[in-house]
Amino acid sequence: MPEALQSVTFLVYAAGACYVVGLLIINQIILRLLLMCGTAFYIVYYAYVADQPLWEAIYISAMIGCANMFGLFGLLARNSRLAIPRAHSDIYDRFPGLPPGDFRTLMRHAKRYRLDTQTKLTTQGAPMTRLFYTLSGDACVTKNNDSFVIAAGVFVGEIAYLTDQRASATTELSQGAEVLEWSSADLRRLSQKSSRFKMALNATLSVDMAQKVARSVAPIDVQAP
Repeated sequence: MPEALQSVTFLVYAAGACYVVGLLIINQIILRLLLMCGTAFYIVYYAYVADQPLWEAIYISAMIGCANMFGLFGLLARNSRLAIPRAHSDIYDRFPGLPPGDFRTLMRHAKRYRLDTQTKLTTQGAPMTRLFYTLSGDACVTKNNDSFVIAAGVFVGEIAYLTDQRASATTELSQGAEVLEWSSADLRRLSQKSSRFKMALNATLSVDMAQKVARSVAPIDVQAP
């Protein structure tokens, strides 16, 4: 085999190595970068392995590379802080683990306001059509005649949202408190459209519930809605 052809053949092994290593890596950004390198090696190989470039193979590989690059840009945009809406940049740090892109989607469907009077957000046993997050103000939670107060920075109605059941407790928020509000139906539609968003939101709600249990002074079996 001519030395020049041996050098070109090496590109196949290099491309294969990039694909194999990439598919063994969980990080999606690194995976896509390695696949792009492998695709580039294949394109060079197809260009020099024969007397004439293998244009069909080059075109297909280029299309695969473009699709991979498009997906990579989507991942980078989703994880970039530039995706955080300016109007809600002050509260992003309250949602740890939620990627900027998913936070942007969540905030796009949120209503942010202050309460003019003391307001009952949930009623034990009543149907739940809304999900809330308290930005300021203490929430008074009552369940089966047991009451306790939860400081701001928690979701209200997340158990009903996740289980699609009625409110597990009654929750009242003090006058002047600031709150975020979502339609549960809207969030479920978003979750159906994007499994990625659904996983991110459910993980955020699960962390919130775990934190409530960890710092609650009420009995273990009493949970805020």
